[in-house]
Amino acid sequence: MEKFDVAIVGLGVFGSAAAWQAARKGAKVVAFEQYEFGHVRGASHDTSRIVRTAYDAPEYVSLAKAAYKDWAELEKDAGVKLLTVTGGIVVLPTDRAWTSGVKLTDYTASLDVNNVPYELLSAKEARKRWPQIDIDDGTAAVYTADTGMAHAAKTVMAMQFVARARGAVLKENTPVTAVVPVSQNKGVIVKTNKGDFQASKVILAADAWVNKLLAPLGAQIPLTVMQEQVTYFKPENPSSFDPGQFPVWLQVIDGKTFYGFPTFGEPTIKAARDLSDNFMTPEDRSYVPSPKLLDELTNFMKGFISKDHKFEALRTVTCQYAVTPNRQFILSALSNHPDILVALGAGHGFKFAPVVGRVMAELAIDGQTTEDLSKFGVQQSPVRSNL
Repeated sequence: MEKFDVAIVGLGVFGSAAAWQAARKGAKVVAFEQYEFGHVRGASHDTSRIVRTAYDAPEYVSLAKAAYKDWAELEKDAGVKLLTVTGGIVVLPTDRAWTSGVKLTDYTASLDVNNVPYELLSAKEARKRWPQIDIDDGTAAVYTADTGMAHAAKTVMAMQFVARARGAVLKENTPVTAVVPVSQNKGVIVKTNKGDFQASKVILAADAWVNKLLAPLGAQIPLTVMQEQVTYFKPENPSSFDPGQFPVWLQVIDGKTFYGFPTFGEPTIKAARDLSDNFMTPEDRSYVPSPKLLDELTNFMKGFISKDHKFEALRTVTCQYAVTPNRQFILSALSNHPDILVALGAGHGFKFAPVVGRVMAELAIDGQTTEDLSKFGVQQSPVRSNL
């Protein structure tokens, strides 16, 4: 049985980042993806993802600041530009009852604590700067200049490329059926449909499938899985929505969050509702967009985009969210099995991926990390062990 320093289960963006970062540290790495590389069954495919420091909790702002440095390292290592910085706004109500629990001051306080510069714009000031939007006077916008976009599929491919270049062994179409601790602090056996592998540490970046591997270990992480969707709209005048002319944006309204992008690689603007509550399991996912959610998003966009700018929906793409309670990241070892680590992003982790890969590699190889992960421990529900 071949032995490795680090084994990684799942090669979405978190697993691919961990493979790259562990290989950068000189570790002998093997990683497994149950489907083909570039598949659409998870949450790391398609095009644009938001990259931003604007968050309503300081621990995420801190980690996002660190992520920008790792994004730069990834671009340098791969020789590919992955980030497009556009500036971005978070639009929140100022004069109506709070139904989401998120306040404007949550964002500004978290940015202040981390010394991240921002502008607080009234609705009138935001409309003047970006006449393409039509937010009402009961809102305000937090603008951060460092907000931008990453190309999702290109990012994952770049991570896998540089991981291989540094010696990592990446295996597609190789489902992991079990991870079995050898004994306390003696490593783990990773069982696959193509044989068994031994590693000193295992990083589980299996997202919605992670509990299948945790249950035999007597652990289970509370997860809610749902099918999400994004829609690409074609404006009459796409150049008005080009990066530099139009920001990445996010708006909380009536307890729901919508977000979107300027044009990116094609003459369309992409938008979506976050957390649609379209519940499912990976096994019964339909991959068919919900007409109800599309109607909801289209109606929102008719109010958000100025009536001077006409648009039509072109296509809708689905993805999968695996959401933890309070959407908390999990970046930690299992308390009863310290050789097994879990990395979960709760449906908002792509922007953090390069730093998440680094901290997971540091935990696996060094036993500690330079980043503060105190808020990102394992939320574990006990289940009967099969061992």
